[in-house]
Amino acid sequence: GSPYQPVVEALEKHPQKKFYNVSKLGGAKYDTLPYSIRVLFESSVRNCDGFLVKETDAMNILDWKTKQNHVEVPFCPARVVLQDFTGIPAMVDFAAMREAVRNAGGDPVKVNPACPTDLTVDHSLQIDFSKCAIQNAPNPGGGEAPKPPARLSPLRAQPRKVPCRGQGGCRGGPCEPGRLPAPFSAQIENTPILCPFHLQPVPEPETVLKNQEMEFGRNRERLQFFKWSSKVFKNISIIPPETGTAHQVNLEYLSKVVFEVKDLLYPDSVVGTDSHTTMVNGLGILGWGVGGIETEAVMLGMPLTLTLPQVVGCELTGTVSPFATSIDIVLSITKHLRQAEVAGKFVEFFGSGVSQLSVADRTTIANMCPEYGATLSFFPVDNVTLKHLKHTGLDEAKLEVMEAYLKAVKLFRNEESSSREPEYSQVVQVNLSSIIPYVSGPKRSQDRVAVNNMKSDFQACLNEKCGVKGFQIAAEKQNDSVPVQYEGNEYQLSHGCVVIAAVISCTNNCNPSVMLAAGLLAKKAVEAGLVVKPYIRTSLSPGSGMVTHYLSSSGVLPYLSKLGFEVVGYGCSTCVGNTAPLPEAIRNAIKQGDIIACGVLSGTKNFEGRLCDCVRANYLASPPLVVAYAIAGTVRIDFDTEPLGVGFNGKSIYLRDVWPTRKELHAVEEECVISSMFKELKEKMEKGNKRWNLLEAPESTLFPWDSKSTYIRCPSFFDKLAKEAAAPQPVENAHVLLYLGDSVTTDHISPAGSIARSSAAAKYLTSKGLTPREFNSYGARRGNDAVMTRGTFANIKLLNKFIGKPAPKTIHFPSGQTLDVFEAAELYQKEGIPVIILAGKKYGLGSSRDWAAKGPFLLGVRAVLAESFEKVHRSQLIGIGIAPLQFQPGENPSTLGLTGKEQFSILFPPELSPRMALDVKTSTGKVFSVIALFENNTEVTLYKYGGSLNFVARRFL
Repeated sequence: GSPYQPVVEALEKHPQKKFYNVSKLGGAKYDTLPYSIRVLFESSVRNCDGFLVKETDAMNILDWKTKQNHVEVPFCPARVVLQDFTGIPAMVDFAAMREAVRNAGGDPVKVNPACPTDLTVDHSLQIDFSKCAIQNAPNPGGGEAPKPPARLSPLRAQPRKVPCRGQGGCRGGPCEPGRLPAPFSAQIENTPILCPFHLQPVPEPETVLKNQEMEFGRNRERLQFFKWSSKVFKNISIIPPETGTAHQVNLEYLSKVVFEVKDLLYPDSVVGTDSHTTMVNGLGILGWGVGGIETEAVMLGMPLTLTLPQVVGCELTGTVSPFATSIDIVLSITKHLRQAEVAGKFVEFFGSGVSQLSVADRTTIANMCPEYGATLSFFPVDNVTLKHLKHTGLDEAKLEVMEAYLKAVKLFRNEESSSREPEYSQVVQVNLSSIIPYVSGPKRSQDRVAVNNMKSDFQACLNEKCGVKGFQIAAEKQNDSVPVQYEGNEYQLSHGCVVIAAVISCTNNCNPSVMLAAGLLAKKAVEAGLVVKPYIRTSLSPGSGMVTHYLSSSGVLPYLSKLGFEVVGYGCSTCVGNTAPLPEAIRNAIKQGDIIACGVLSGTKNFEGRLCDCVRANYLASPPLVVAYAIAGTVRIDFDTEPLGVGFNGKSIYLRDVWPTRKELHAVEEECVISSMFKELKEKMEKGNKRWNLLEAPESTLFPWDSKSTYIRCPSFFDKLAKEAAAPQPVENAHVLLYLGDSVTTDHISPAGSIARSSAAAKYLTSKGLTPREFNSYGARRGNDAVMTRGTFANIKLLNKFIGKPAPKTIHFPSGQTLDVFEAAELYQKEGIPVIILAGKKYGLGSSRDWAAKGPFLLGVRAVLAESFEKVHRSQLIGIGIAPLQFQPGENPSTLGLTGKEQFSILFPPELSPRMALDVKTSTGKVFSVIALFENNTEVTLYKYGGSLNFVARRFL
């Protein structure tokens, strides 16, 4: 038990509920800690066992003010989220562990995740094979961006720009105007690259239905394995495929905010392999994304280790302009954070402006962490959060306990009280009043125009010479207008007239409230008697099902269609390249009068002539502004001083009269939309879906491995499972498997993309009777160690100094043959010769990829000798049982005169200690010393047991 047992108290008014009173324990120091650090502190106090989490760790966190950035601390999250097939290797390892525990005479039933684990399989069907599939994701590690497999070709044939579904669709793809495309800094292993705005890769509904049957069949084996896992392991819950809600809703549905286990209360916190894990920080839940091996270690009850982070306080002041939408606010805040250099730090929000942000705004900002490089963006729980949780269907009694607990441990942010703000490492101020709405155009999306300058800016464009902005219309012609007959009425077209208005939700999936704002504006406009001229081509394409849900459950759809905004289809088919052509009369009038007509759209970059060759000015605007400009019928309008139009009784109606306030918007969003969404999800979860319910899966304690399977196989990580730690075995007469240079990335070590036809993995799959079009990608097959081991060092850009040019090859020295890396390693293993790797600086750069450690281990690699290691990869090597050894400062293979053709012997003393110097002898008689890169005694212990998996597995013996 924890030495901190004495600080456990009963909760006031709820005497049966207990909690660790960390605020009493921490005293005045605790009161100045950022909220996010208080969560770390509580976790270390509750999980303190003297070995994995020590009392000194808890005290270091309490001394955050002086210790930040200087010490490593352990963190035991309350739960783990595995997304789709990233969950396969972890579950396969648990199944293998049951096998090994039984073989060693233990009880396999005891093998369960120690930490509650949620598996969201809801998106795997689409993600694994949709256009956003791994094989099409740009390979961040610099491997070849492989061609999509042939079977995707019918989906690929459409010659339109599908945002965010193809090669790096969001690197400057159709994103918000003025947004700088920033490379994702921490792309988590093998998740498709998703732009924070198009939260999920949404395939078109018609393809979805066709696909689901097919995908269910294709993934049956993996889904059966998941279903077996959910039946036999304790502590695992699954969101089955085809639940069909947006990913964000799933993540939120799984969130507890406050955990209660056997009447003990503690804050919810989470790590996961899902790149959107950070979203939950918007609900006051500490969480971020990590790689496969770390996730697995947490599932096994091991803490994560992190450097005690700096915390940047982001103070929000002022009040938001009524015309600024959620997206304006989110982009503006993220822009400030990008300029503030918050990389690798925690960000925490405080100040009087925070309560103006809805939970949807908060989760969007939190989800966009990779955009500005922060580890997470934390919004402590406040009244806005509690109100939101009530609408998601949390019952009153639970909410009451939650609030009482959070207040007792000072994790509740109270706006009104005069409690001191925490002390932060630095403070960034964002004045919400400075956020004003912009549109982009008329020719390039990077030209931004403040809405209140629109009229004068358009005037300037007419004057300016033809070019990036100008249209060069002679002064005397600038006020020309052309009469046109349409449907029996006469209209005047003049410069700046709007002829296309499209509300498109590509960019707004993550924040459907902006679409709702357009709907509420339409409702107020219709009620005031405003109309849209019939010749304006209006259209509405909701994008994701989530947006449709927002529009239909709030009752605004009929008003939108009354103004002519009819739903024309989903997905991106309507991203305007396909709007119906303009009526001929209008086209002729525009041409005849040389009129600069305008298109106004929300989302996607449709510039100059893409819409229709006669529409020369195009503006991107938020959905409600698209509706406003459609009603006004022109962009030459100053909304402050000129009315949108004339309503009932000849009354002039201004934009401010019909614009929905943020309060109205949040009320409709919370009360109609969110409550109905969560109700629907709960019902779906309770009955499950037909195909998942009918899917047969074994119920045996041990998984019945299928020897024919090419997806799931029992790996050999636990073959040497033993109750006691062995003395570290010396490495004797090892050959060098690869001699590599600097900056070898995890993608060089374990590529995630497509499987090359000439590779060792391809030979294996062919021998199992698969054709190349059925190979799929390494990412999809990571539950099969035979494929993954063959894929290790199979990157065609791998530069092995023995070969002299990039190729996934090496030399097997005893025979002198040049072979695939896997084949050489296999020969060495048959001959009983251990292997090591020589490398330069920064070995293991890039996204965390668990197979970059597991693969070399299964190839028989005992040690990596490098000049320096990437931190995460170094700990993963130890986690699997490979020794990371560093050359002494200033030394490397060439200064030591090594060719790599020698044989190497490394002695480990029985009393191994962190950063100890070890002697290496070569067969040519050379002796040099290296540093054993174990940072602390826990790592030495893990290494002696053969890595963290084996360390934990022996507890079950």
